[in-house]
Amino acid sequence: MDETKDLKVLFHDFDDGAEGFELVAARFCHNEKSLDCISFWTWSELLVALKECQDLLSTSDSSLILEKILDCVVTRLASLVVASPCTCSSENTRISWWFEDLLVLKIDLIDKVIRMSISRNIDHAMISKFLLCYQRSRFLTATPTEKCKIMEVMINLLSLLDRSSFSCKLLFGIFRVVSSLKISSHHKSILENLIGSQLDRATIDFLLVPSSRRKGYVYDVNLVLRLVKAFYIEGRCFVLASRLRKVASLVDSYLVEVAADCHLSPSKFAALVLVLPDDARESHDRLFQAIDIYLEVHGGLCEAKKMKICSALNYAKLSTDALKHLARNPKFPSRIAIQVFINQQSKLENLFEDKTHLVDTFSSSVFAEESIDEKVSSDQVLVYAKRINLPNKAEHLDVQLQAMQCTITELEKYCGIMQTQIGNIPRTRLSSLGNNARFLPKLCS
Repeated sequence: MDETKDLKVLFHDFDDGAEGFELVAARFCHNEKSLDCISFWTWSELLVALKECQDLLSTSDSSLILEKILDCVVTRLASLVVASPCTCSSENTRISWWFEDLLVLKIDLIDKVIRMSISRNIDHAMISKFLLCYQRSRFLTATPTEKCKIMEVMINLLSLLDRSSFSCKLLFGIFRVVSSLKISSHHKSILENLIGSQLDRATIDFLLVPSSRRKGYVYDVNLVLRLVKAFYIEGRCFVLASRLRKVASLVDSYLVEVAADCHLSPSKFAALVLVLPDDARESHDRLFQAIDIYLEVHGGLCEAKKMKICSALNYAKLSTDALKHLARNPKFPSRIAIQVFINQQSKLENLFEDKTHLVDTFSSSVFAEESIDEKVSSDQVLVYAKRINLPNKAEHLDVQLQAMQCTITELEKYCGIMQTQIGNIPRTRLSSLGNNARFLPKLCS
């Protein structure tokens, strides 16, 4: 009792101080039945109550009052247009009218609101837009610690949304933000997995992320390797061929960009060229271009390291021009040039066998009684082809490739003659074949 003789009760070390006492009093004065009227509160009244709750309550603790208010708020969000207090003509404004109202809430309470919204099947695309809006708004006044907390919660919530509800551009934007923050490695991994799941939508500009200074090389190669692996993990055991082709094209463009980096180690470059399986690429020309640039910049590599890098090349998927350039390129190991020649030799022999079979079939079925002068030319082509022997030394490859090209030219000329002769055959002779005419081989198609 003080000097005015008014009775006072003093609570020493009362948890949460005066605010905690107000909470106790509120729970004492209001029973569960009094909470039923919350459903009839206006949107403004719900917001005031929500802000009061985040100031008085620890959002990590369960609270009947908080849960009831959150339930009413999310219920209103689930019927956005109907409950919208604004009369804007823009559809986007009518749908996102609540964004600004919730920006004043702390991140822990936002986490609760969004998780409950996801459980109520509120549009995921709208939720992702709100999260981006919230992050931009709160970052204006947030401390570094608060920024880390906001980004970690944001990453967790995005991982709960449908992958089609946010763009690859948004994810890379978040990555750039967190690169300057000290968020946990766990949340970085979640973000990289999200990016990897949409890697087929990315562009080369997104991947050109500078590496840290201690790494030495220009771009963060390890990041790209992790993103490609995340793409496979997201697809589990099955990835659409069209998506895989897009990722392969993206990786090839990235390889061409980083190949000129004189600080990029052979092991890192080899990891990049081998990160995708052979069936991911329809053509290996861009891959060959990147390897050619890298070997030009790193001229002092030993044969073993060159062979490791070149092992990613599939010579069957190289164009004729690329094969010619590769066979005459001194930067590549000599064994590579020999393998290219063997591949070309095999292709040429298969071509001769196919054309010879077609010529023999056509001659025996239609021109058995006639003498074809051009058969002499065919024999000459075949004899000329047989004279092409596998060289024992790499320095003879250029001569051999030129001979092969001449042979192909003669063969194409011969096929042209055959096509002309077929076109001059009288229709009466073809009609005499009856129904078998439709089975005539189509030469040089």
